[in-house]
Amino acid sequence: MTGAAAAGVPMRSDAVGELSAYTAPANAAPSYEAVYTPDGKLVERSADGKFLFAVDVRDAGRRDTLINLGHTRETTLTDFEGFILSPDASKILLWRESQPVYRRSFEAKYYVYERRTRLLKPLSRQHELQRDPLFSPDSRMVAFVAGGNIICAKLDYGTEVAVTDDGAVNAVINGATDWTYEEEFTVTSLMSWAPDNLNLCYVRFDESAVPLYSLPLYRGTCHPMEQYALYPGQLTYKYPVAGQPNSTVSLHSYDVETRKTKTIELPGAPCYIPRIAYAGTPERLVVATLNREQNHYEIFAVNPKSTVARSIYTDNSRAWIIPEAYEDLSLEGNSLVVASDRDGWTRYYRVSYTGADMGAVTDEGVDATAYYGSDAAGNTYWQVAAPTPADRTIRRRDRRGAVTTLGAADGTSAAVFSPDLSTYVLKYSDIATPTAFTLHRADGREVRALTDNAAYAARALPLKGRKEFFSFDAGGVTLNGYMVKPADFDPSRRYPVIMSQYSGPGSQSVLNRWTLDWEDYYTSKGYIIMCVDGRGTGGRGAAFRTIVYKDLGHYETIDQIAAARHAASLPFVESSKIGIYGWSYGGYEALMAASADDCPYAAAVAVAPVTDWRFYDTVYTERYMLTPAINENGYNSASAIGRALHLGCPLLAMYGTTDDNVHPANTLQYISTLQSAGILADMFVFPNMNHSINGCNARAVVYARMLQFFNQHL
Repeated sequence: MTGAAAAGVPMRSDAVGELSAYTAPANAAPSYEAVYTPDGKLVERSADGKFLFAVDVRDAGRRDTLINLGHTRETTLTDFEGFILSPDASKILLWRESQPVYRRSFEAKYYVYERRTRLLKPLSRQHELQRDPLFSPDSRMVAFVAGGNIICAKLDYGTEVAVTDDGAVNAVINGATDWTYEEEFTVTSLMSWAPDNLNLCYVRFDESAVPLYSLPLYRGTCHPMEQYALYPGQLTYKYPVAGQPNSTVSLHSYDVETRKTKTIELPGAPCYIPRIAYAGTPERLVVATLNREQNHYEIFAVNPKSTVARSIYTDNSRAWIIPEAYEDLSLEGNSLVVASDRDGWTRYYRVSYTGADMGAVTDEGVDATAYYGSDAAGNTYWQVAAPTPADRTIRRRDRRGAVTTLGAADGTSAAVFSPDLSTYVLKYSDIATPTAFTLHRADGREVRALTDNAAYAARALPLKGRKEFFSFDAGGVTLNGYMVKPADFDPSRRYPVIMSQYSGPGSQSVLNRWTLDWEDYYTSKGYIIMCVDGRGTGGRGAAFRTIVYKDLGHYETIDQIAAARHAASLPFVESSKIGIYGWSYGGYEALMAASADDCPYAAAVAVAPVTDWRFYDTVYTERYMLTPAINENGYNSASAIGRALHLGCPLLAMYGTTDDNVHPANTLQYISTLQSAGILADMFVFPNMNHSINGCNARAVVYARMLQFFNQHL
């Protein structure tokens, strides 16, 4: 490569500025947040952000004003960040001035708007910030969490009642979840109102036995914290690494009228309760549970009044229970629908609330990736990884069993259905088509476009490289990948290649969807980007995915090296100039592959990598590796630090100093191991940045520094 970076001159704002067009938020296509009212209208926000409208799905000209910030009574707001519609649409919760807690959770100032009177009031006058508010089914109460306690706001009377009083920082959390649940079970709140509004059930977290973890806070320049200008502060929170104590969770039922709380004992004392929800009747709370090994899944039907719990579903795995089993658990009128890979593929099964198996509702021989529901006419809707694992299409089965595909036959389709499943908002893209949102009837017929992507497409398409899919044989295993070539690709030339990958269990990077990112920018600088999903990744059934069980990093490394060898065999690739890059799990795999005995890389970049699974959290790590005490040999062989002295190429490591997910200790211990052996590596640090390293154009800086490094070594 040529240019300033190759000559050793620091890369400055020109490269960062150019990359800004390829990274968030500038690279994002126009979006549409699909929110339906109870009667099936779409909620849309005005361009100036001051109005919410309920729009007739069949006639966009027919719209009701839900709120006009210029005509509220008692409280005046100039703007708001988001909203929650009450179950009967009579009230709206608005929030603003949000403050992040972790990746998904946040606290904010919430306001209740009553549509009939136009009254806008703070949700709470006793607690400045609230999180995870939840309307009661009759829309007359809101439960929220403040200071680790659940508060019930009774909107008719303007009163607040403390449901719990034992919440304490780094000790007890009621209703909201701890760090591990939020990160690995993708849930920030575990509360559920009874259909008759008389009981509130919730999960209590006692995290007092969980070890504390601290990260330094500096003044910084991106949203500077002046209080740390001279002396650093600390972010201290509970984080259980593999094998350490988790929060102790318990299930409780609060009686709104008597203000009494009952503890509900679950058979077998499960380690995890990732989901709770009432199902149709006040006497039936559905509770999803897992053992610590996450290979036994059990769902209970609980009567919160009598506290009797009855098992209605169990699933056991030779590896791990797929997260879809609880993340996409669907409760319907007389049954629930739950995902399982027990027949070798991810499928959704219907189970009655008495525990009767009512059979599969999705296809055999292919992974279903989402379940959308069943309508009153007996039609069932779901998403599937077909016709290839890289695609996501929507299928519909009618009451006679006939299956049809709704919308495009390939690419990536995802849907948000109306409450009665009569219409849906379709999100669609493929590698050549920017993401678009359209409204459809349930039979697939398009009603109208919801976004206008013309301006975005005109700007974005000229920035795209030439993306194409390929497959190859890797020692008897067919692996799928994509490559992004320069727009002016010349097959007579030989190009340097950067292998990009994530590789984590169940993940997929090779997908037929629209992206505009650093990969496209790099192709404009003369690189080819290649990405291969190795064994352990998703969309290809349980056997392909679970081969990595208790042995992380082994098969992934074999497959990434095979991918690099395949790249080197191509006539338009400079075989001596192949690099590897990854972020998070991808950073881990970049280190593992770059330190393999047959390392084929000329350079490696690892961003926020796990370097030893003993450093990572219980839920994620033990799902795939069990505990270090049970699987010591597996942890040893899966350690990037353990093979650091075999590093076979120049390395650049990057991380954020407040990465509460993959802690900086991962990178620092790895670098320390290299230093002790006299091995040199480059490191680039982002003060006060979290695992995502975003904000203040930091993401563009990540890829500018990476480009400089690859320019130097490739």
